[in-house]
Amino acid sequence: MGAAVTVHFVGAGPGAADLLTVRATRMLNAADVVLYPGTYLDPGVLSHCAPGAELVDTQGLDLDRITERLVAAHAADRDVVRLTSGDPSLYSALAEQTRRLDAHGVPWDVTPGVPAYAAASALVGRELTVPLVAQSVVLTRTGARSTAMPETEALGAFAATRATLVLHLAIRRVRELMAEIVPAYGADCPAVVVYRASQPEEAVLRGTVSTVAGLVEEAGLRQAAVVLVGWALDPEGGGESYLYDPARPRGAAPSSGASG
Repeated sequence: MGAAVTVHFVGAGPGAADLLTVRATRMLNAADVVLYPGTYLDPGVLSHCAPGAELVDTQGLDLDRITERLVAAHAADRDVVRLTSGDPSLYSALAEQTRRLDAHGVPWDVTPGVPAYAAASALVGRELTVPLVAQSVVLTRTGARSTAMPETEALGAFAATRATLVLHLAIRRVRELMAEIVPAYGADCPAVVVYRASQPEEAVLRGTVSTVAGLVEEAGLRQAAVVLVGWALDPEGGGESYLYDPARPRGAAPSSGASG
């Protein structure tokens, strides 16, 4: 049998203490050590931790120092939860951390969480895939002052699809980015900025591709915001889903083993 898993990457959701999964709260309560991203997390999330747990804010630590903490906890047979904001499948540095743990022979697993874009969509009250308007969602980010974007992932190429856009880590470049996508979406296309969705400071700025940058600048937003763009955000647009169409046949499908 392999070594017992002691390092658990857990999605902390968008920030609110009551938007963690049941599994996540159980894991936090059982953990001896909890590493968490203090910049993006509501402190209430840590109320799920056991009273004697060691809490480590990672916002001042580089990846090597974080790895040292995880490896040391494993060596001491201490159960560790490494919280990530939102869901570990997006912008969580999961790949870099797990590569390092593999090199040290440290077993790990992953527990999903509520992604920030889902919390933003819920707060706005709009589905991101509306029939006859948009059936795809592009989750992307910008490349300024951060890891370079692949050449094949230019924002203009994504915009050409007119899918619903979800822009992460983009709040400081909203004006520049809106200018880049306006040819595809149009100046009057709905654009919404959601700041710290589900947290006490949450705020929603509703505008269009041509106006949203001014709203962001007026509000002074600099981080922890998601930008949603697309005609799916228009409450007046869209068609009806074929799945629930009264005209769709709903008879029981014949059994594959039925005799003729």
